[in-house]
Amino acid sequence: MKKIWLCATLLAFWAAPVLTQTLQELLNDGKNTENVLTQSMGYDRKSYSPLKQINKSNVKKLVPIWNASMMNDQGELAQPTVYNGVMYAINGKWTFAIDIETGRQIWRTPTEIESGITRAAFNRGAATIYNGKVFRVTIDNHVLAIDMKTGKQLWNQKFADSKDGFYATGGPIVANGVLISGVAGGESTTRGFLDGWDPETGRKLWRTYTIPAPGEPGSETWPKNSDAWKYGGGPTWRSGSYDPELDLVYWGTGNAEPYDPRPREGLTVCSPIVCSRSGQKQVRSFVTTNTRPTMFTTWMPPTNSCSRILEWEASFEK
Repeated sequence: MKKIWLCATLLAFWAAPVLTQTLQELLNDGKNTENVLTQSMGYDRKSYSPLKQINKSNVKKLVPIWNASMMNDQGELAQPTVYNGVMYAINGKWTFAIDIETGRQIWRTPTEIESGITRAAFNRGAATIYNGKVFRVTIDNHVLAIDMKTGKQLWNQKFADSKDGFYATGGPIVANGVLISGVAGGESTTRGFLDGWDPETGRKLWRTYTIPAPGEPGSETWPKNSDAWKYGGGPTWRSGSYDPELDLVYWGTGNAEPYDPRPREGLTVCSPIVCSRSGQKQVRSFVTTNTRPTMFTTWMPPTNSCSRILEWEASFEK
């Protein structure tokens, strides 16, 4: 009887899926083609698979095997990640674990968005998986960890306030044991930043801003006697890259403020119209392209002064 029990126990351990992703597995993503552990299938962001079974001559023969609803009416933008036969997919409303062979839903966890959020909830960057956890951000500026096996939320940390113009859609990454996430909202005149987190506990380890303040490294490249460094520079919404040999993370930025579309070829810019709503100032820039007129609208927080808006008008009229 003891021998039978021992055999059954060993079989149970052998059959149980391994849900712990090591740093080495993340660094080698792309070499083991059964798993897709990071955005773009590797920290170098090549978005390239070495698989050769599908090519230009046979791609037309592909047929659907299964499909699964993502229970979302706002579209899908985020790449899924895959580990040990399970696909982890996210959108603005849910986090899913799906069996890749059958499409069977293993678990789903709802995304709880703060009340009063009017921006459409979506995600563009993939969820990151590491050490048995799924890491993701939400549109209302939360980064959270979910148990890969059960879908249970393990921790949840808020890192910015939506009323200040911040939101989050990009995928976090794990570099040298640190979870790193970014924030969006450069078009709302926010100052972008990256946060480092302890992936086990959710404790914030550090914050670095994407635009240096006066006196910080790189500040000498910004205009002197200007407050331009206070605005824009939100981290790009896909994900960062990581060089393990140098132990450096690289993250692009965008959406510098104040936005000036004059350098864009073929655009004619009219003066913005300024109005107010709930103490905020709205700037509407009417831009005529080669094909059709377009209106861009930016809601600026109350902290932005009227003089700065007048500077915008003067720059547009030149």
